[in-house]
Amino acid sequence: MAIASPGATLRDEQQLIGSIVALMKSEQQFLVSADADGLATITPKKLQLAQKAAELSRLRHRALGAAGFVAAENGMEPWLAVGGNDELRTQWNRLLDLTREAKELNRINGMLVNKQMAHTQGMLNALRPAGSGAAGVYGPGGQAMPAGPSKRYLVG
Repeated sequence: MAIASPGATLRDEQQLIGSIVALMKSEQQFLVSADADGLATITPKKLQLAQKAAELSRLRHRALGAAGFVAAENGMEPWLAVGGNDELRTQWNRLLDLTREAKELNRINGMLVNKQMAHTQGMLNALRPAGSGAAGVYGPGGQAMPAGPSKRYLVG
């Protein structure tokens, strides 16, 4: 599917990135409250929107290339200077703002994921029998199971 102008997808791209931002804000709340079920509902929606946004971006890049500009994000400014108008420039700037917001939310959410993983690892470590190192685990009856054969050697 070809588009006539690099600016033709900007509104749709804004809507998609705006929807991704909203999902990422929800994701952040689920991460803060450690709601795994809520997180599971977000991921497929976010992926679907990201794929649609990537397709629109590819269409815009092809239109830029067809118009004789760099077929990438950095081709938009030169195209806007020649073939754009105030409305398209406003749409482009809004898309850039939304993209920056999504990037920052992604950074924060990544930190929250790491924090949750560290907390979970700490909880798992607390369940291991004291003094047995990382190999100790509890069996199905709740009793400590031996760590298995030792790899220590006796010298003497």
